[in-house]
Amino acid sequence: ATEGQEESSAAENKPSRVPQGKAAERSSILSSAGQFFFEYLVVVSLKKTSEGRYEPKISYQFPKRENLLKGQKEEEERLLKAIPLFCFPDGNNWAPVTDFKSETFSFVLTNVDGSRKIGYCRRLLPSGRGVRLPEVFCIISCLGCFGLFSKILDEVEKRRQISMAVIYPFMQGLRESPFPAPGKTVTIKSFIPESGTELIELTRPVDAHLEHVEFQALLQRLSPQLILHIFASAVLERRLIFLAEELSVLSQCIHAVAALLYPFTWAHTYIPVVPECLLDTVCCPTPFMVGIQMRHLERVLEQPMEEALIVDLCEGKIIREVGDEEEILPIKLQKEVLTSLSRHNNNNNVHTPEEMNSLVSEAFVHFFVRVVGHYSSHIKWGRNGSGTFQERPFCRAITSRSGRRFAKKFVKTNMFCLFIEEAERSRIPQEGKG
Repeated sequence: ATEGQEESSAAENKPSRVPQGKAAERSSILSSAGQFFFEYLVVVSLKKTSEGRYEPKISYQFPKRENLLKGQKEEEERLLKAIPLFCFPDGNNWAPVTDFKSETFSFVLTNVDGSRKIGYCRRLLPSGRGVRLPEVFCIISCLGCFGLFSKILDEVEKRRQISMAVIYPFMQGLRESPFPAPGKTVTIKSFIPESGTELIELTRPVDAHLEHVEFQALLQRLSPQLILHIFASAVLERRLIFLAEELSVLSQCIHAVAALLYPFTWAHTYIPVVPECLLDTVCCPTPFMVGIQMRHLERVLEQPMEEALIVDLCEGKIIREVGDEEEILPIKLQKEVLTSLSRHNNNNNVHTPEEMNSLVSEAFVHFFVRVVGHYSSHIKWGRNGSGTFQERPFCRAITSRSGRRFAKKFVKTNMFCLFIEEAERSRIPQEGKG
């Protein structure tokens, strides 16, 4: 069935296999230019049940799909069934309100075949008087580009305050526009009553692997030292639980943590906002990276968990750790990354979000280059063109003892195995890539 998962670091162009025949949970999201911007816009509203509770239901879907083949119809029904749960992951304890601060977050649904769709959500209070319930506008797309879809949701929200009817021509115009290539802009014409025709420019960042990320969110909440502890746990594929009350905080911070692993990809369970009804499924014995609302802290702490890191994003502290986090990464390289992060975190140093993203990413990519950047010279190529990675000579080639100790653990991770499998197949030198 469809499993709710959040998207990891980046839109990669090549779907990749996960060992042991597991459905590919690596990012197989295509970010190729010229595709449709989105598949659906759905509006999820809260409907009162006979027991007097509120339940999220899809109240509108655009475009309506007809003429689907049987398999496609089943796939679509499964998708549409899962969406409300992730638009209101905080359960059904809702009551009508007069005031509500709108929030933006995202989720990923992984299909049986391992392909992924991202849900970009804006939860808002419709305009009006008196008490009313929030609703969620959710754009379902195969394309990973958080900043760009946030801007689209700004436009949707602006139009929602006028009338629902003004949203659809805008979304239709968007649907007819090709998705821009990295660094390029697409202009959408849109008519709004009383304001006339508007031109909306949507630009994709130049660096496609960072377009789903905002490192600022992480640096605002956690010290560079704590970010390194989290990175060390993620690199060894441990269990990571992040706690915050706001869905947007969970969503942004977990995207950012997963993006620190580039050019490697988190290949395990990945759900930045776990719906309340799925909380118990989280504490499984395999690695996971999940976000849970702070109100469920007690339930989380009751679960028996080994090798887990629990991070409180509200207080900027670690609640539970294994205890060896400081010793996982080679000391010299740790200091280099820390220096780099502290420098970028200095308030005198004002960066745009894009500059901040590339500076932070560079520090971590540099870490991987220093530790495992020599991997390509340890792939032995056969006459038939297939490569075999020589693990022992690769580890022996590392001169520092702490570097070698780290590499011996890292080569056993799923993310390194996937990366090497790709390298063994491609025979294109990827020097300096990781």
